[in-house]
Amino acid sequence: MERIVKKLSVLVPTYNNESIIRECLESVKWADEILICDSYSTDRTLDICREYTDCILQHEYINSASQKNWAIPQCSHEWVLVIDTDEQLEPQLEEEIRAFLVDPPSDVDACRMPRKNIILGQWLTAMNLWPDYVTRLFRRDASRYQDKEVHADIEVRGSVLTFERSFIHHGTPSLSKQIGQLDRYTRYQADEFVKRGRHFSWARLLLRPPAAFFYYYFLKRGFTAGFRGLFLSAHASMYSFCTYSKLWEKERQVEGQITSRRVVDRG
Repeated sequence: MERIVKKLSVLVPTYNNESIIRECLESVKWADEILICDSYSTDRTLDICREYTDCILQHEYINSASQKNWAIPQCSHEWVLVIDTDEQLEPQLEEEIRAFLVDPPSDVDACRMPRKNIILGQWLTAMNLWPDYVTRLFRRDASRYQDKEVHADIEVRGSVLTFERSFIHHGTPSLSKQIGQLDRYTRYQADEFVKRGRHFSWARLLLRPPAAFFYYYFLKRGFTAGFRGLFLSAHASMYSFCTYSKLWEKERQVEGQITSRRVVDRG
């Protein structure tokens, strides 16, 4: 009996990515479908996307998980590959995916693959950055991202297969971009803490940032990666400090609203 190769949908979330989107799309143009889920870009992102696909949807951005969960059911095919605009598939991974889709095991609902993190132009393997397995290929109807504001993993019903070949992630193309993203991501993280009922404490604010630096720079051998390792360790420390500072701010705002209501009620 002739085997029927499963078709593949590639989901690419976008927002003002005109400088990097072409390299991403070039690496997946072999797929049966490329679906763009755009958060109302104002640059040339969509013009470039139209060179590769007609499947372009726009949806208001709340967070990464909700954006992907909204877009996944819009994909036409059973198997979906999610790739971000700062990522590229290597040809060897394309071959491995093609081979898998020839006859996917019935009990496998997803596949994870190693990610090469490029930090300031160099592939780093220290600090848990390799192999850095992430699940990106999955059955459309058996997978969903966690309901989290930031750093959400995908949850699948069946078993997960591990691929050998990797894809590239340009995680820190420049210092300014990494530092610029700090405000946004720590805001999401503080919102996630509020959602989970975690409260601010001085102990966490004072102890977590230096602990994060010590963990990544010494225990995870960031010192072996030169300046890049030092920067990422310091960034992890600052991420922690900013997150708990914003949690403090959010709790003060809530207290202020409660106090204002009490004053109004007494009046």
